Amino acid sequence: MQASVLALDPILDSPVDGASKGLPPGLKPIPFRSIGDQGWNALSGDLPFPQALLKRSVLERNARWMRDILAETGVALAPHGKTTMSPQLFDLQLANGSWGITVATAQQFEVCRRFGVKRILIANQLVDAAAMRSILAALAADPALEAFCLVDSVAGVRRLAEAARATTPQRPLGLLVELGMAGGRTGCRTAADALEVARAAADAPGLALRGVEGYEGLVVTKDAAADEIAVSGFLDQLAALAAEIDGAGLFANTPVLLSAGGSAYYDIVARRLAEVRLSRPVQVVVRSGCYLTHDSGQYTRLFEHVIRRIPADWRRHGDLAPALEVWSMVQSRPEPGLALLTMGKRDVSYDIELPIPTLWRPAGAAAPQPVPAGAVLSAMNDQHAYLKLPEGFDPQVGDLVCCGISHPCTTFDKWQVMMVVEDDYRVSGAIRTFF
Repeated sequence: MQASVLALDPILDSPVDGASKGLPPGLKPIPFRSIGDQGWNALSGDLPFPQALLKRSVLERNARWMRDILAETGVALAPHGKTTMSPQLFDLQLANGSWGITVATAQQFEVCRRFGVKRILIANQLVDAAAMRSILAALAADPALEAFCLVDSVAGVRRLAEAARATTPQRPLGLLVELGMAGGRTGCRTAADALEVARAAADAPGLALRGVEGYEGLVVTKDAAADEIAVSGFLDQLAALAAEIDGAGLFANTPVLLSAGGSAYYDIVARRLAEVRLSRPVQVVVRSGCYLTHDSGQYTRLFEHVIRRIPADWRRHGDLAPALEVWSMVQSRPEPGLALLTMGKRDVSYDIELPIPTLWRPAGAAAPQPVPAGAVLSAMNDQHAYLKLPEGFDPQVGDLVCCGISHPCTTFDKWQVMMVVEDDYRVSGAIRTFF
């Protein structure tokens, strides 16, 4: 990967050994940075299975894709760090022009701050005393650090203001008024409520009202056309709220932040909010996190709609592709039509849908090949996956099977160390996660 912009030496200099999942059992301690120097190939018996692998070339291509697509509109990206919780991947995203990193908790904030991220958007409410103290203390200790969080109540603003009075931040904590939707999670339900919160935020010492935020992804259904209408309507409400707060003169004397955009509708967010004009400059920030690894399920399907919606000339930037693969081994063939794999819920996501078999490498074969149509996972236990076999597909004990996953976030949190491989599966490095 390219030169680092974050302070990654604490990771790279730390020792790892065979007690870490994914590394060879019995491995004596080696520096993390030397993992790529061991001459390992992930599919050649050098490593145990299962293995969650990241394809380096695909990660870098996906990072460039999002950078180039957003450059078409001038919109900024603060990718959601909870997807991977890997400072090395944050580094790749920042090196490709990301405006900052988004987090959801004080612990995630601390990981970003510790490794040198200087602009952190907490896309969540801060209400507990320990979280508020730690973030305000970080702002007091580092004048180069910018931090933002969401507010959706006057009570929440008052709690933050009380915490700020007990600390002296070098710069104020930025607040974004969160607009929600009926039946959704946090966020003001009406523009009137949001304006009341904005007035409280504008008057709060140690805090600064910096913008408006919302999350449009909660409207997702199985009706893509209806979803796009609903997303556009929500963004119009967000823009109208920003205009009302701006008209009341409540924003701090800085560019106004308008933030939305998960990993499904960031193209609509980018184009729609880029059109907003206020009395002061506007910075639109989208927060997509899953683009970097993409996936083989939910986001692959949603991406088909992104490609349909974006202008034809933007297609010159290519497409996203899955960078994350989970490989396991056939460990049992207890009955016809069934193979048991050495992979389970402790290793791979199962929050959206079961993993998707994509590749198969028979023992001794030179290269992987596509699995036959009809091969599907039917269930998973903690350490086992049930692979249903179509007629004519007869994998043997010791064969390797690759699964793509749907929704990458909850696969990353199952691995403290994840190998980075070249296209021929040579191990060229690894990433560390901090969940």
